[in-house]
Amino acid sequence: MSSDIITAILLGIIEGLTEFLPVSSTGHLILAGELLGFTGEGSVTFKIAIQLGAILAVLVVYWRRFWNVGTGLLRRDAEAIAFTRNIMIGFFPAMIIGAVAYDAIRAVLQTPEIVAIALVVGGVLILLLERLVRTVTVNSVESMPLRTAIVIGCVQCIAMIPGVSRSGATILGALAMGVERKTAAEFSFFLAVPTMAGATVYSLYRDRALLSADDMEMIAIGFGVAFLVALAVVKAFVAIVARHGFAPFAWYRIVVGSAALVWLIMR
Repeated sequence: MSSDIITAILLGIIEGLTEFLPVSSTGHLILAGELLGFTGEGSVTFKIAIQLGAILAVLVVYWRRFWNVGTGLLRRDAEAIAFTRNIMIGFFPAMIIGAVAYDAIRAVLQTPEIVAIALVVGGVLILLLERLVRTVTVNSVESMPLRTAIVIGCVQCIAMIPGVSRSGATILGALAMGVERKTAAEFSFFLAVPTMAGATVYSLYRDRALLSADDMEMIAIGFGVAFLVALAVVKAFVAIVARHGFAPFAWYRIVVGSAALVWLIMR
């Protein structure tokens, strides 16, 4: 087995394990890529594309929810329309900023120091919000007010800074807007589907001339591994959040970010 395939498998496992946790899958991929010597232009597209593999696990785990929404739209069901409206409105800010600032985002995706700092800062913010947020006013994606979906969508854009965590940003934004924990986590999952599908398609299109057959093979392997691992993580994460909250992930971020900073300074 070649070193490239081993790298693709390892990074696929990391992506599948971290995509839905508020610990930044992109940040972990950047730090792991630095450790494995997997850097450069091709690596950036790889790190973006395999995230869609993990995201597709949401479609499998929640297939009945999406099926009900799809059939509900055909019947013009109010809850199905509200669900779709909130997801699309939450996706819209990231679509606009991602298209406009694509090159700048790519440049930042190759800066491990930013990842380490963002992990620590994000961990502290999660701990603070866990203590401060108490009032719950939203208990389902369907009942989420339009304003709440817009705010969460705008907050998601902060996650374009590697290490912030897309799921972490959306979940924290939801908690701050009075969304119940489990609903906040699920909205983050559902919002990831159009967001990462758009990011992957756009990245592959923009970088198509830079990708070799070997690059595409690595992407396919990482994509598949991330999908399989994520299948086991999605439901487990919701159960952990419902029972223990987000504090365990906050402390994990602080420890990993601090260790990464020490390593980057000492190397």
